[in-house]
Amino acid sequence: MTPILYSFRRCPYAMRARLALVVSDRHVVLREVVLRDKPAAFLDASPSGTVPCLVSGDGVIDESLEIMIWALEQNDPQGWLQMPDAGHDWITRCDRPFKQALDRTKYATRYPDTDTAAERAKAVAFLTELDEQLTDWIFAKPSLADFAILPFVRQFAFIDKPLFDAQPWPDLQAWLDRFLTSDAFVQIMRKYPQWQADDPATTFPD
Repeated sequence: MTPILYSFRRCPYAMRARLALVVSDRHVVLREVVLRDKPAAFLDASPSGTVPCLVSGDGVIDESLEIMIWALEQNDPQGWLQMPDAGHDWITRCDRPFKQALDRTKYATRYPDTDTAAERAKAVAFLTELDEQLTDWIFAKPSLADFAILPFVRQFAFIDKPLFDAQPWPDLQAWLDRFLTSDAFVQIMRKYPQWQADDPATTFPD
């Protein structure tokens, strides 16, 4: 069977899964989920009820990073998996403390007992360190770490883009700008209608 990817266009986790599918040219059937109206087939497939969720003949992958690795292990023309071990540390820091600070900055009303300024400061500290690490890429060439982290930096930047652009992060800002103007970003951000059970299959990437 052709694997099925349940996705949501603006979710950074789903974005990075789609990025790996694009670069690996691994085709799936895309099913666009509206998070306030999750279809029964998706909820039956996903143990967590969150996107992305990949369903294949080998089973279900319910974690975005695992979907990236699944696709790249089949075809990795740009060598994203060939990165230093430190790349995994950067991804973990993004997915845990940075994402937590990002959520408490972007969605402050959901966390009324949280000091939003302190959470933003945590996010800024991570981004400052990332800017210092970057030249064109986190390491010498593009890797899994870049494309696992970029969707979350994008999400933070657009909380207040003028403020983000005013920060002393020239390498980080250039890195994000290259991503936002890339063909891969255009491909993963194409709009699809909400999936319905009787819809014809939508192939991604097309």
